[in-house]
Amino acid sequence: MTLLVVGSVAFDDVETPFGRRDRVLGGSASYFSLSASRFVPVRVVAVVGEDFGPEQMRSFENRDIDLSGLVQKAGKSFHWKGAYGWDLNEAKTLETHLNVFADFKPDLPQDFRESDYLFLGNIDPTLQLDVVKQMKTRPKWIALDTMNYWIRGASEPLANILKEVDILLVNDAEVRELTREHSLLKAYRRVREMGPSTLVVKRGEYGVALFTPEGIFAAPAFPLEDVFDPTGAGDTFAGGFLGQLARLGRMDAPALKHATLAGTVMASFTVERFSTERLESLTNEELNARMASFSDMIRVEAL
Repeated sequence: MTLLVVGSVAFDDVETPFGRRDRVLGGSASYFSLSASRFVPVRVVAVVGEDFGPEQMRSFENRDIDLSGLVQKAGKSFHWKGAYGWDLNEAKTLETHLNVFADFKPDLPQDFRESDYLFLGNIDPTLQLDVVKQMKTRPKWIALDTMNYWIRGASEPLANILKEVDILLVNDAEVRELTREHSLLKAYRRVREMGPSTLVVKRGEYGVALFTPEGIFAAPAFPLEDVFDPTGAGDTFAGGFLGQLARLGRMDAPALKHATLAGTVMASFTVERFSTERLESLTNEELNARMASFSDMIRVEAL
């Protein structure tokens, strides 16, 4: 089984109350692939510039990540600069330099076009739809992330791609703006009318809410003593969630619940260090121990 991700690979400058890092690895496809590859083989389609060298490539080495869809072009890589205050739920964007990402038009390698599962990272909805059209066979499921920028400025292309999607992953502000509903229950009904049968609402330090035709499931965030950098936590969650879902090969309620736990645990590791540092150093023993701890934490025994 293979999971294809189309998104961004970038450099980030990040400052939080606990420190600062410049030109560290960032981008949705980076966090997603490092997370999802813990569960299934991942294929990456993205673009980088000439400044993306061996040091950055080493972050992906010795993992089940196929980078043959990572194209290097003349110019500089996508570069984001942001800062967090004591409220780590919201980043303040200081600078955004799209560079080679501005002209990114995904061209899937031939073997990628028969991937079992597809995640469309947060890019232009027109490009997301073009990726779906490039697939030789429809994946078993298609998942999508988007943001307020596209909800406001590309509503028609977004509506078109949502018709093709099975799983929508967004935060609570995004789904409320998309559906114009404050209640997440009403928002889910509107999302189903748009196309996706499953809605995953990412709520930062407050956890995640999962809405499916079979019911609702909510999980808290994993409690941590140290949080250094929340950048990429949402993409890491998506990687863990979809990686586990692909590994299970099912989309029923129990599988979706287990996927939610996997995504939550993977995201909890990301925020413990800057950039992808913690994802790169994470061992299988640490992952299994935290999965077991989190499962025990939220279990309720029958009285």
